[in-house]
Amino acid sequence: MKKILITGAAGFIGSYLVKRMLNRGDEVVGIDNMNDYYDVYLKYNRLKEAGITLEPITNEKPVQSDSYSNYRFIKLDLIERDEINKLFDSEKFDIVCNLAAQAGVRYSIDHPFTYIDSNIVGFANVLEACRQHHVEHFIYASSSSIYGLNDKIPYSESDQVDTPISLYAATKKSNELMAHAYSKLYHLPTTGVRFFTVYGPWGRPDMAPFLFMKSIMNGIPIKVFNYGNLERDFTYIDDIIYGLEKIVDAPSTNQLPYKIYNIGNSSPVKLMDFIHAIEKSTGKEAIKNYVGMQPGDVYRTYADTTLLEKDFGYKPNTTIQDGIDKFYEWYVKYTN
Repeated sequence: MKKILITGAAGFIGSYLVKRMLNRGDEVVGIDNMNDYYDVYLKYNRLKEAGITLEPITNEKPVQSDSYSNYRFIKLDLIERDEINKLFDSEKFDIVCNLAAQAGVRYSIDHPFTYIDSNIVGFANVLEACRQHHVEHFIYASSSSIYGLNDKIPYSESDQVDTPISLYAATKKSNELMAHAYSKLYHLPTTGVRFFTVYGPWGRPDMAPFLFMKSIMNGIPIKVFNYGNLERDFTYIDDIIYGLEKIVDAPSTNQLPYKIYNIGNSSPVKLMDFIHAIEKSTGKEAIKNYVGMQPGDVYRTYADTTLLEKDFGYKPNTTIQDGIDKFYEWYVKYTN
């Protein structure tokens, strides 16, 4: 059994990882700043799934789970350096999974300092706390967005990623560079995970799967960017968590304790096929509004997961239709 800190514990991926670690018996402390970038009540309901009640949660006061004796949640922002250090002093974590970040490519175009504060300053605070308190393994969320407009397909961890086309992507590339420096200077084992378009129940309402599902269900036109000529490596949440669990259990052991992994479905889906999958699940036809390309967007994402397969036996097994069907079942139940 390990003692694990999971940041972004009320987020989409973070809430799933919390549950997985709790159910196998690890002791978990979750933190999240509960910002209102999207519906905060969705975040509170994710917390409720792990036994954190919907009573008002005050800053920096631990809340014990009603369902899991091995889980406590703290409302805390990563930019609060002193409080982060106090937390590490008192808890003595074995492993840290940093899944907290200001998300969203398009939002970063108009809100740059939000990303600098959360994704750079906040990341540095956690990274330094891991060094000072001799954490065994620091795992952090990167993103497929760092590949930018790379022409080489599929995207491989060895590709050059020096030309991000959004500030969000630039902050994620910065995280990888900062982690590399700490691994080399202080021999802190760090592993970055580049996520590829994660979807599923409890997913983010600002992402295409949720937006499309909501609009199609309610007869609202959807925006089809680049006139439908886009492809995404949509990856179901259970496949993501399966890969993350493998990484949590096996820190880097190479001479330089630093690793980067793609984690995706390794099977891009055309945007129009994705929409058709939602139409099939809902039994409703989408009202499509075809528009041009959005700033900061890319034409295709496609993960080469060979390295993750080699090191951990990772193999996603959820088809796009199966994943959408499960998402639809949850969406109907949640919105009702």
